[in-house]
Amino acid sequence: MALLNFKKKDTVPQTPASPEVEAFLLDYSIEVMPRTAEKVENFRDLLPEGTRVYIAHIEGTPIEDMVATAKRLNADGYPVMPHFPARIIKDKATLADWIARYQGEADVDQALLLAGGVATPHGDFDSSMQLMETGLFDEAGFKRLHVAGHPEGNRDIDADGSMTNVTAALHWKNDFQSRTDAQMALATQFAFDAKPIITWADDLAAQGITLPVHIGIAGPAKLQTLIKFAIACGVGPSLKVLQKRAMDVTKLLLPYEPTDVVTELATHKAANPDFNITNVHFFPLGGIKTNATWAIANGGAATAPANA
Repeated sequence: MALLNFKKKDTVPQTPASPEVEAFLLDYSIEVMPRTAEKVENFRDLLPEGTRVYIAHIEGTPIEDMVATAKRLNADGYPVMPHFPARIIKDKATLADWIARYQGEADVDQALLLAGGVATPHGDFDSSMQLMETGLFDEAGFKRLHVAGHPEGNRDIDADGSMTNVTAALHWKNDFQSRTDAQMALATQFAFDAKPIITWADDLAAQGITLPVHIGIAGPAKLQTLIKFAIACGVGPSLKVLQKRAMDVTKLLLPYEPTDVVTELATHKAANPDFNITNVHFFPLGGIKTNATWAIANGGAATAPANA
């Protein structure tokens, strides 16, 4: 007989979902890599039916691994959106080969086009705009093309810390959507403070940029992990949210959860139905299962896994 009878903690806290957050998390997407996807035994135990899964293509990852991951997810019933990082694609023939592999082996018809986090291009391409201009995605009949958004700017694009080049690129991409049959949207870098996100999104609308915004949200993770990724990814002013938390000894050892930023954005969306942020895109920096568990706990019916 046990001397102490500890109650086993529930895997998912049984707390009522906020209606605003539940609505905001409906049709969220999540990002994986081949090596992180390998750790997940069954995605259907974690993700809602039909969840869009982005596959991040990190420099050095063989295209065979990317396609194999896409094939697995597609077989599980999840629409796959692989990254096409322009600066690691050698030439138009390589791009055409990747598209053909994804389509032929994994039934992929959507893509995230981005420059990629490489300083020196490996070949002919430097930007996502050049990928779009090839016409290969239209020729292949891709139904959806997403492009990158940067709520707090991007030092790789605007070294002076301004938003000049980032904004010009957004206007080009916004105009491009009128020249393609594909549905387009902005998938953004993650940030930790809702107020700058709201200001940025409102500024886009004021400038006539009509691309829907899928806002990047960092999933639950250790504070040290998030700060490391935030610095590496060039997260701007909202990094102060993490730095402030790191100075609070009562929170330093507790894992970060995106509850505050998601709740504030969800509340704003509920009060402003025309707000141009339409979806949440999760970066599971603390692990796919950890992120999915948080979503299940906070999103009610909207985030119930397929096998629930």
